[in-house]
Amino acid sequence: MASQVLPFPQLRAARAANSVAFGLQGFFLAVVLTELPQQRDHFDLSEGEIVASVVMVSVIAGMGSLLAERLALRWSSRTALRIGLTLIAIAGVGIAMSPNKVGIFVALACYGLVVGMVDAGTNMQAVFIQHGYGRFILSSFYAAWSAGAILGALFVSACEKLEVTLRQSFLAAAALVLVAALLVGPRLLGAQQAEAGPAEREPTGAVPVRLFLAFGVVVALVFAVDFSVGNWSALYLKDELLATSSTAALALAAYQGASLAGRLTGDFWVRRFGPRAVVRAAAALGTVGLGIVVVAPGSTVAIIGFLIAGIGLPVIAPLAFAEAGRLTSGRALDALIARLNLFNYAGTLVGGAVIGVLASVVSQRVGFALSLVFAAVLLGFARVFHSRATAGVTPIPSDGHVSLDK
Repeated sequence: MASQVLPFPQLRAARAANSVAFGLQGFFLAVVLTELPQQRDHFDLSEGEIVASVVMVSVIAGMGSLLAERLALRWSSRTALRIGLTLIAIAGVGIAMSPNKVGIFVALACYGLVVGMVDAGTNMQAVFIQHGYGRFILSSFYAAWSAGAILGALFVSACEKLEVTLRQSFLAAAALVLVAALLVGPRLLGAQQAEAGPAEREPTGAVPVRLFLAFGVVVALVFAVDFSVGNWSALYLKDELLATSSTAALALAAYQGASLAGRLTGDFWVRRFGPRAVVRAAAALGTVGLGIVVVAPGSTVAIIGFLIAGIGLPVIAPLAFAEAGRLTSGRALDALIARLNLFNYAGTLVGGAVIGVLASVVSQRVGFALSLVFAAVLLGFARVFHSRATAGVTPIPSDGHVSLDK
């Protein structure tokens, strides 16, 4: 376990600042996604163009993650994250001021790029801060993301109720992101506290490719399921189970609410039982929950299934980033996290496109059956996680292998 060398007030301030950054990312993404129906009506977009815009954002976000890697290696993860948060606000203004269909696609493409930058930057900072603490705290950052997403959805709901225009709502959201980013940015860990900090000076060897790919597959599977719930749960309840629109919306609300609860308590469970046991339990809950969803005879049972799945599955992604963060340190950690983050977007493409196509060609129920398979596969990947809860860097022996029982 890495020893805490940085002054605790500095670590605590960085943790709070990065939590806000996670929250801002979740907030603005929720605004973009929940405003899609309004954008469709305003710009006369077809359903195919809506799907294409979501896929485009995911693809270009991968480029943004690689850009964050270059900025972090050149300067620091703090610089990459601060630039990304500022550009999110600028992209928000671009979305708000888009004059036509071409303009909105260009603005969303720019937004996709900075989504990747912020995703990578927040995860880099989170792992560095965790190294400083010397214990698992990464789930709490993802809880902040979930809270931000919920606030973003409520923000759009309030704007709709007050009849705020699409342009005004995006401008307000962009202003909020910009002001908050400017306030918390200086409190993030700079290069001397993060990349070159005391907790990053342990010698490490090359990262085992197989272990990195294993964590990457875990991230991809989790986000594939997560994105499938976000995109198709309401349609499943409405089209397959004949629920009303208001009832159908409760599926995602149950999943996200349970996700927030799971992530808020995730760090405690990891410290108490270790990452491997938590991943197994989380994957088992996800498998049971999605199994209930697939066989549900009605909307109430399906909502219960989504709630059970939400308690477990969203806890796994931060654990994968935390475990990968043990493999190296310093500048090499920036590159590792940025590249692991690419699997996030591979997962969202599967969840948004592949499962969506399967659902439209066969049925929504069959689409979620594939999500169920993904959750079950995650059970097998639990063995790549450590059995004991330590959060420091794991020096890699010269033979390139890591003992997974440490």
